[in-house]
Amino acid sequence: MSTSFAEENYLKIIYRLSESNPNEISTNEVAEMIQTKAASVSDMLRKLSEKGWVNYQKYQGVRLTDKGQKIALSIVRKHRLWEFFLVEKMGFNWDQVHDIAEQLEHIESEELINKLDEFLGFPKVDPHGDPIPNKDGVIPDLGYQLLSDCKPNTTCTLMGVAQDSTVFLQLVTKLDLKLGSKLNLIEINSFDRSISVSIEGQTPVFISHEVAKNILVKII
Repeated sequence: MSTSFAEENYLKIIYRLSESNPNEISTNEVAEMIQTKAASVSDMLRKLSEKGWVNYQKYQGVRLTDKGQKIALSIVRKHRLWEFFLVEKMGFNWDQVHDIAEQLEHIESEELINKLDEFLGFPKVDPHGDPIPNKDGVIPDLGYQLLSDCKPNTTCTLMGVAQDSTVFLQLVTKLDLKLGSKLNLIEINSFDRSISVSIEGQTPVFISHEVAKNILVKII
């Protein structure tokens, strides 16, 4: 059964929301991500439910079915492979590739995507540190945690970001944070939970809790 661009976008967004939410995803959450009215979202969710791609009941939220999950993972795989290609082979910055990958992720050719994966050396993560599903939809377990969950006197490596909007990536770049940066967490402010961090042994800077909860690290 073929899928439209709009249907694919909905399935991908439901998947992304479900990554951090084990419960049903609300219509309002989906509407906020797509930036449309909740009534329009409800109409689309009913269509997706009729095709067997989501389980949806009004006022109770939505979850992907196994079929819907398979489609969503395929879209996510294509998106993240194209982002890797654009950064590693085309010279784009990590804050420039999301919108371009949004267009390329709808290419249907599975053969092309598998060839792209092979050409890139079967990368495990995209330029933002997000895991790339393989052709069977298996996602590698990277064992990352949020910087906001770390304790003082922790040394870790920046492995990715949980938020890949252009404005957030530009802020992270301005803070001189990048993949592979060594971070020493010195202090957590009890008032606003901002974090004092030394980046690559430099003079400590304060990072807000909002930023820290979107930075993925691996403890050294």
